[in-house]
Amino acid sequence: MCGIAGMIDLSGHRPAPRGVVPAMAQAIYHRGPDEDGYLTGAGLELANRRLSIVGLADGKQPISNEAGTVWTVFNGELFEYPEKRRELEAKGHVFRTHTDTELVPHLWEEYREGMLDHLRGQFALCVWDKRTNEVVLARDRSGICPLFYAVRRHDGADWLLFASEMKGLFASGLVEPKADLRGLNHVFTFFAMPGPVTVFEGVTALAPGHYLRFGLGTTSPAAAQTQRAYWRVTYPDRGQEEYGADEAKVVDGFEQVLLAAVNKRLRADVPVVSYLSGGVDSSLVVAMANKALGRPIPTFTISVQGEGMNEESEALQVARHLGCEPVVVKSGHDELRVGYPELIGAAEIPVVDTSCLALLELARSVHRHGYKVALTGEGADEWLAGYSWFKINRVVGFLDRVPGVPVGGALRTLFLKATGQPTFPLRQYQATQQLLGGPNGWLDLYGIMSLNKLRFFTPEKRDELLRYSPWEDLDLSPDLHRWHPFNRQMYLGARVMLPGHLLASKGDRVAMHSSVETRYAFLDEDVLAFVSRLHPRWKLRGLLRDKFVERKVAERWLPKEVAWRRKRMFRAPMDAWLEGREGTGQGVGRNGTAHPYPPSPVPSEGWIDQVLSAESIRKAGYFDPEAVAAARRKIGGMRRGLGRTGLEMGLTAVTATQLWHHLYIRAELCDLPSRVSGIGYRVSGEYPGPVPSAPPGPLVV
Repeated sequence: MCGIAGMIDLSGHRPAPRGVVPAMAQAIYHRGPDEDGYLTGAGLELANRRLSIVGLADGKQPISNEAGTVWTVFNGELFEYPEKRRELEAKGHVFRTHTDTELVPHLWEEYREGMLDHLRGQFALCVWDKRTNEVVLARDRSGICPLFYAVRRHDGADWLLFASEMKGLFASGLVEPKADLRGLNHVFTFFAMPGPVTVFEGVTALAPGHYLRFGLGTTSPAAAQTQRAYWRVTYPDRGQEEYGADEAKVVDGFEQVLLAAVNKRLRADVPVVSYLSGGVDSSLVVAMANKALGRPIPTFTISVQGEGMNEESEALQVARHLGCEPVVVKSGHDELRVGYPELIGAAEIPVVDTSCLALLELARSVHRHGYKVALTGEGADEWLAGYSWFKINRVVGFLDRVPGVPVGGALRTLFLKATGQPTFPLRQYQATQQLLGGPNGWLDLYGIMSLNKLRFFTPEKRDELLRYSPWEDLDLSPDLHRWHPFNRQMYLGARVMLPGHLLASKGDRVAMHSSVETRYAFLDEDVLAFVSRLHPRWKLRGLLRDKFVERKVAERWLPKEVAWRRKRMFRAPMDAWLEGREGTGQGVGRNGTAHPYPPSPVPSEGWIDQVLSAESIRKAGYFDPEAVAAARRKIGGMRRGLGRTGLEMGLTAVTATQLWHHLYIRAELCDLPSRVSGIGYRVSGEYPGPVPSAPPGPLVV
């Protein structure tokens, strides 16, 4: 993958201010350290930072058609490039390079915005048609590749700025990073940023399967920012799903489309490796990759140093069975405390899932071993019901079948009160449930996280948060109520969890931070179409057999114990790193107030106490200092369970938000350096590089 950026005068006349777009590109240098390219035209400037994977010698961007009338900058991979190229050549199109990016201008020539139906893979792109002075920004169906934009008034003109990461927008000097409470509401609801709302005021994420299209000189700022859908997650109407009476036929069909997806994702002009956790998803991908390559694929495994969280032995068992030589990357509480600021800097949002840091370290190891591309098993849990809350929801859902008696909802409320947790009114829970078309396992999980709004925010901020529902920002499918209740759960995971967390804080952002592209066979278009047609019984059979059709395929490729291995949730306990103290059993905040903590042999990093001090919490202005201090005292004495898990998630979110505020909004909460400094901003780390003051040899058209 790559990084793209640009600045467009919506009136179509003015050149971009000198040096701004190069600074934007430099801020995302880590996304493409191999090469850069710039295009300057009437009313716009485009930039690309290239991570060269396909067409190594001649894939420099921006790229145009043979006439130089349609130009593109592109981030991602089009896995059906050879087939699509032959189709276009048969129609008379002339190709001059060996890169998949060149498909884009030719597809625009042939189909205009209908080209998006022909793009298969993972991508974010900008197309400029010089003949009609039209611009298109688009993002792939699942949301693997990110794209952000903002419109700003500058020097008497309205400018649309876009970039693969938000730090690229800030580097322009025209987009000031300001906190958006609506975005923080998403973090404290979904522990993710599904978009289009972001945590920065005036910065918008292009939603998966959506695009912008506008003509320069003929559009308003509002029209230029109107997102249009070219693809949405969909399911058959309830009762119209493929029941699949012939098990062998269904399993054969899924095996065929998944194997083809793995094969396509091995297409590259550089070596491809794979992540391997020992779970069924990544293990099946590795087994199929070995078959396609005719040899074992190199594998990389994270070894989490914590009781009940280390999957190293399971991964090594699979590696031995498949003949792979794995690289094992160890990650423990020390790395978590030291590395969390780097994680927040890479993700650009408050990250609640502590396991994301392990994925950042895994990608770093891939890069250090000289690789650029890694396969992963992400996506299967969302589309094939791999999470425990789907099973819990099925059990509780039986109680809700009593006509007129919402027993399940009442039990949820009773549980919260019994465990001393704050509660939303039952009617509010029911209203959200109605918006989602009925009971939903994700709502139970997100409900636990949402309680932290009541726990931690100041009364003023809490009232502001509760004025609207973050669910209404999601633009949910109008067909939701027509689907099987189980498929509604699959849809919500695909709309929220995948693009907002797994493909962002756990995928693109942490991988591209180390210049590594991750590829997702389970998110192949044919795989998604096949799975969405199936009756829910192929996703969850009974109460325990999740990912049923996948596991039946895995039985053919892996030992049965691996094929049916249960999913292990991957998260470090909050108290293992947030509360760590050495010997004394107490910690002292910046304001000098001492708080008792359980003794720990590992010292805490200074930034944690600094950002959570009463002084820092008051400066940021989001949270109640007394509530945070009380929660830190309480959590050490709590037993494992849902009550403690909810509080851990909340404290992690508070810590991450305070750290994010310091890094991106105002550097006043701890001793760490800021991540933002206007024009000339760049990521600190492996690729420092000078910031150019002008495009180095730009194309001028």
